Amino acid sequence: MATFKVVVGDPEAKEPRELYVRVAESEELKLTEAMKEGRELFRAKANPKLVELLETPYRIATIRVWKDRAKGEKVSLTVRLEPDPSVPEGVVYVPAGSLSEKLGSGEVLAEVFRAKCFQVVVDGPRAAAFVGKRIGEHVDASVVGIPGKRLLITGGTDSSGFPMIPGLPGPAKRALLLSSPPGFHPRSEGERRRKIVRGDTISEEIVQVNTKLVD
Repeated sequence: MATFKVVVGDPEAKEPRELYVRVAESEELKLTEAMKEGRELFRAKANPKLVELLETPYRIATIRVWKDRAKGEKVSLTVRLEPDPSVPEGVVYVPAGSLSEKLGSGEVLAEVFRAKCFQVVVDGPRAAAFVGKRIGEHVDASVVGIPGKRLLITGGTDSSGFPMIPGLPGPAKRALLLSSPPGFHPRSEGERRRKIVRGDTISEEIVQVNTKLVD
């Protein structure tokens, strides 16, 4: 059975409006195996006013903790926010163990902002919805937990990193002479290279599917 890492882009997300908050673990929120494996976004609780300030209609946000800003070292969590008026406005609660496993502390200062991109691992019937679909086709976004929207398939890669390209029918690998992305990024004008790529159709050999949210 196929398993895909589905990368979801939110084209309506503006430049991040970063809010500084205290992020703390809560025993009321359980860290499940599905969250650890990326099959489910981390649950998080926040005050409704904070959720409103983030302008995230899908209530999906990124929490970013800088370990060493000078070196660019950071830890990020993508969470699904649950509005809760009992939570202080400057606090976000996350599942117990989600911070301490990565940072060695159950409470940190962090930035939180609307996620421009996030990923969910899908398997079983949710993955089956992608098999046989082509670049440019759509899948119901409920497979990644966003009902009422669709996912436009924009590309993908297989386990060896070979990218899918539009205009090449089928799922098979081919060696093509390319002059532009996807598959080849020329360093000089007119440069061309023969590269191995995948066709435009999703098969079980694909491991990552790139998508964006549309109506």
